[in-house]
Amino acid sequence: MSTPTAGEITVRHCVVRVVRRGGWSWGPDPRGLVQRVLDALPDLLVAEFDEYLTGDGPDVEVTEPVRLSVRLSSRGGHALVPTSLVLEPPSGGFSLPEPVPVAMPAQGERSTSDLSDESPATVHSGPEGASPTLAALFGELTERDELAALLALLPEETLRSYLSALLAGPTGEPFVSVTAEPAGPVAELAAELARRLALPQVPTTRAELDELVRSPPGETIGAPVAASVGEDTPGFARADVTAVPRSAGEKRVRSVLPFLLAGPLARTGYLDAIGPAMSGVDLLDDAPLFAAALAYKVLGAPQRGWRRTPEDDAAAAAFAGCESVPDLTAFARRVRPALPVLDGVLALALCRGHDPADPLLVTGVDDGLLLVDAKGLFPVAWASTTDGLVPHWEACGRPPVLVCDSPLPPTCLRDLAAAGVRFITDVRPLRDDPLTRLPWRGPLWTTGGVEPRLAGALPAGCLDELVQTLFVAHRAVPLAPECALDRSVALAASLSLGVIAWQLWRDREVPDPVLALTRFADLECTVRFTRDAVRVKIPLGRRHTDLWQGGALADVPNVVWLGGRTLTFSGG
Repeated sequence: MSTPTAGEITVRHCVVRVVRRGGWSWGPDPRGLVQRVLDALPDLLVAEFDEYLTGDGPDVEVTEPVRLSVRLSSRGGHALVPTSLVLEPPSGGFSLPEPVPVAMPAQGERSTSDLSDESPATVHSGPEGASPTLAALFGELTERDELAALLALLPEETLRSYLSALLAGPTGEPFVSVTAEPAGPVAELAAELARRLALPQVPTTRAELDELVRSPPGETIGAPVAASVGEDTPGFARADVTAVPRSAGEKRVRSVLPFLLAGPLARTGYLDAIGPAMSGVDLLDDAPLFAAALAYKVLGAPQRGWRRTPEDDAAAAAFAGCESVPDLTAFARRVRPALPVLDGVLALALCRGHDPADPLLVTGVDDGLLLVDAKGLFPVAWASTTDGLVPHWEACGRPPVLVCDSPLPPTCLRDLAAAGVRFITDVRPLRDDPLTRLPWRGPLWTTGGVEPRLAGALPAGCLDELVQTLFVAHRAVPLAPECALDRSVALAASLSLGVIAWQLWRDREVPDPVLALTRFADLECTVRFTRDAVRVKIPLGRRHTDLWQGGALADVPNVVWLGGRTLTFSGG
């Protein structure tokens, strides 16, 4: 390398790592993303070392590792983001005076840029100590052009709750003035709610927005949802029961599986959404209860339909960062308005990375329909009717669908065909269903437009096992009269387990969520609580090695139910 002249920065060794968050695809031009990162390096170095580049002082050599992290927006034409950039010169350092462009590797040379999303690097789930706000979540969705798609999936009750929260602002102060027209997320929510209510025009003043929120009689918004549940409600515990946080100490836990869920949820952006979604309905302090429900979903099935073992209670409490877990029945009712937001964020992440050539699966669950990504058996969404699944199917690129034999609504096949969904099914159609029989070794029917070879992809055992295990047997809140919380945490847990199975075993066998559940359910761990972190130590062995090599033991910072502490993993 030539001797640097005055006003130059010489980089002797540098590794650029692009870490994907919030999606399943690198977008249409992955190498173009690398080019964008490399083009940004000169300006980043100038900003970082500007104080050394002024005057005629001597050269400065930086020998310690230097790390720069940035978030790249999607406005440059890439569907994937946000990402973070990390510069890691392990030795040699930087020779400083003034910046010059960072040289691109010549054609045929090996670049040090890394696009791997499977390395055991730290998963960035948000800025340390940042307080989660609903406006920040909706602002990020707006930047990705996904807010309108999410709002279209939310029920009217949830729209009303979050519009009320945005009007109040993060500290109770008005988010919009009395005279100013609404903008940003407030305007988007108001427009969607006005469309649902068939109003002639969208409200434009604060008074009209307040009236819009209160308009339908008998609807509850925000905090009143919690107030409506109390000791006089049959089957519910008192609404003011909260979890006591655990601040320090060490505990032996029977299963590490709940803790393994956090990494995949952070990568998809779901972990970032929990705090804002719950703060929008004034339940941020109850985030540990949501974590406990998520933990119960992957722990043992309740005995006699409702009784937990002491070991499962201890594991759920440790994952939630609590001394013990109170009854979750009342919480399941209070959190109901926030669940569609979390389910929508999860579904958008899966739909964003789905290949339209790969089929989707539809099966009956809990008197409704479950949409599943056939490649990896990732549940996308649950809906009570066919109309609730069609937006997700369209967001996935309108792929072919395989409708599995299961307890389906009577008009399911007819409604799917009317919506333009191309599908194959082994369910015997009714008289008015517009299907034709396929010349196949088994009885199969189709709407047409689907390659017959996909008939061989109809999963029998694996999908049934997924539904029976995570949506039926492993109830998170077995005494709750409604299953909304149970289904929501089932979707999140299935995604995490599916990601773990995909990372670890996709080259050796067909991965599915139940595979990860059965193989790690009895892997014990030791959990240590400190002021800044929750440290999980896993016994060394084959399973620890698989997890580490597969990137499943990445640190997860700023976990909302742990008070913003970092969740770390180690072996020993």
